[in-house]
Amino acid sequence: MFTETDFRILDSYKSVLDGLAAYLGDGYEIVLHSLHDLDHSVIKIINGHYTGRREGFPITDLALSMLAKIEERPDTNCITYFNRNQKGEPLKSATIVIRNHSRMAIGLLCINFYMNTSMFQFLQNMTPPAAQTPDSPVEESYVENVDELIVQAVTEASQKVQNDSAISNANKNKEIVSILYQRGIFNLKDAVVKVAGLMGISKNTVYMHVRNLNHG
Repeated sequence: MFTETDFRILDSYKSVLDGLAAYLGDGYEIVLHSLHDLDHSVIKIINGHYTGRREGFPITDLALSMLAKIEERPDTNCITYFNRNQKGEPLKSATIVIRNHSRMAIGLLCINFYMNTSMFQFLQNMTPPAAQTPDSPVEESYVENVDELIVQAVTEASQKVQNDSAISNANKNKEIVSILYQRGIFNLKDAVVKVAGLMGISKNTVYMHVRNLNHG
């Protein structure tokens, strides 16, 4: 449960975003997420024109995935990686976990550097080494609501499982739920019910698979 102190901690990071943006320049999208409400997690964003996002937008599937990876390693609060957005543009990104005094994760600070930024624009702000173009299949989905995110995640997971001949028909639903679980989809509000409807199975079946994964 979030406390007033937690909200104050997150609010204090808004000025950090302003400072980072002033220092790094226009080639960076910087996002502050609150984990209090994943449906409207974006509480501050700078250079949101890159993705069309603004305050009140939901968390992304990649941000959830990176949080899960960080939480698997208690000594780690940050992960950096190369990826591409839906337009195929190369990015260098960082996800930083914001914790409260009890070490509970309460927010994420996400930084995306657009590596297609012109050198002229880049050098207007700083003079670092030349950017390298990454080659990564990782994509992040920018959506306007959580329902769209869930639909896209189920569609992608279903296609992956259906195209894998090594997975028996009896285990396909289980594998789809497992992929969604690994991507953090079930952290979203009413995700079990929505996933069940999209898959054409009962919510009890989805709950069963999720419980097994929790205890696995």
